[in-house]
Amino acid sequence: MRAPRLVVGVSGASGSLYGVKALEMLRALGVETHLVVSEGGALTAVHELGFKPADWKDLADHVHSPRNLAASIASGSFRTLGMLVAPCSMRSLAEIATGLTTGLLTRAADVTLKERRPLVLLARETPLHAGHLRMMLQATENGAVVMPPVPAFYAGIKTLDEMVEQTVGRALDLFGLDSPEVRRWGE
Repeated sequence: MRAPRLVVGVSGASGSLYGVKALEMLRALGVETHLVVSEGGALTAVHELGFKPADWKDLADHVHSPRNLAASIASGSFRTLGMLVAPCSMRSLAEIATGLTTGLLTRAADVTLKERRPLVLLARETPLHAGHLRMMLQATENGAVVMPPVPAFYAGIKTLDEMVEQTVGRALDLFGLDSPEVRRWGE
């Protein structure tokens, strides 16, 4: 039996650590990962984490070029559990919401929506203006789940790593994946 697959996108918004943590947690769960990092995402990861392209290859099972629109994840016939975009910039969110995609990350997200698979967007921007909110609404109406990475203080989080794990773990819940790092209310 084939391991479940999940597409992970990392866009240019601040918060590259969310993408890194998602890949680490998915590996621990035995999920095959297909990663696409936008050009802006790669640049942000350099500034935030000191990441180079080779560093991403160590974290994912498959890494796709953001310009390769012929990649497997650009087709609906390539079966996956869905896609997580962590973090999701407002530009990527707008492309996803409107279906006007310019690269593999947003094309893969568009395919995820058309195939009616879960698409979770960790939207990173604050404060939000009306245009951001409209794009979030449009993405939601198209079937995406917009999940700003807001800390869950009830979980007794003490470190940044715990906060990121909790947020990513809750995002993975939306794909039916149960990560042991998630601190659940009442448990």
